[in-house]
Amino acid sequence: MTLRAALPVAALALLAGACAPAGGERAARPTDTPAVVSLNPCADAILAEVAAPGQLLAVSHYSHDPASASMPAEQARRYASTSGTVEEVLALAPDTVVADIFLAPRNRAAFEREGIAVVTLPIAQDIDQSLAQVRTLAGAVGQPERGEALVGDITVALTSARHTGPEIPTLLWQAGGIVPGEETLAMQLFDHAGFPSQSAARGLGQGAYLPLEEVLADPPALIVAAGEERMLTHPVLRTLAGTQYRTLDPTLLFCGGPTIPRLLDRLGEIRESLP
Repeated sequence: MTLRAALPVAALALLAGACAPAGGERAARPTDTPAVVSLNPCADAILAEVAAPGQLLAVSHYSHDPASASMPAEQARRYASTSGTVEEVLALAPDTVVADIFLAPRNRAAFEREGIAVVTLPIAQDIDQSLAQVRTLAGAVGQPERGEALVGDITVALTSARHTGPEIPTLLWQAGGIVPGEETLAMQLFDHAGFPSQSAARGLGQGAYLPLEEVLADPPALIVAAGEERMLTHPVLRTLAGTQYRTLDPTLLFCGGPTIPRLLDRLGEIRESLP
């Protein structure tokens, strides 16, 4: 007996009702396109752009939390969400599940026993990988044209944001006092916009901790704080001679895809605000 068959019909109905979006019934979708459930917050944002109405049955619970979402709250709330349990997903009867590479093997096996295709998405480390993920997910839902449209929008944003003037050495300082590594999507985008990493000049790699004292001892030209902790928002940071201080919504750093133009827009605003 399959896992889906083993679940009582009443229980499946209750799960489906609990997962339903607040806005109303599930939109109709073309019968020749796969229905998909996303358990990956980065995939959520991409699928919301490339899937046709009715194809995306649910997003991950992360996208319903403003602190962890990589898509606008009003967009996320159009979709149901799940916590990622097998029972919740099976209740929605998708054709495809999109997860991250850490999906538990037993969950993957349970989905595949039910004939559900599983697509796993690693963290995009650079722009090319992010664009490739857009194409992968668009292909998984049978919407390659919509994927190319999103790739085109991101490419236009990259072209517009490319900076050829003087660069501004920048410290991107994140929650917990950590800095991103040089080989990350975030720092590639900062560099693309003319804000090369100052943490790399300090010899700091991915996830390295940078205390306030060291920032004050050797302040960069620009500090971009992506967090609200006291160390990142200490009043002294706004008084450093020769150093500009700006803030950044940390959710702009979680994923690529449609988040890329939003991050580049914010970097453009920061540049325009500098003296």
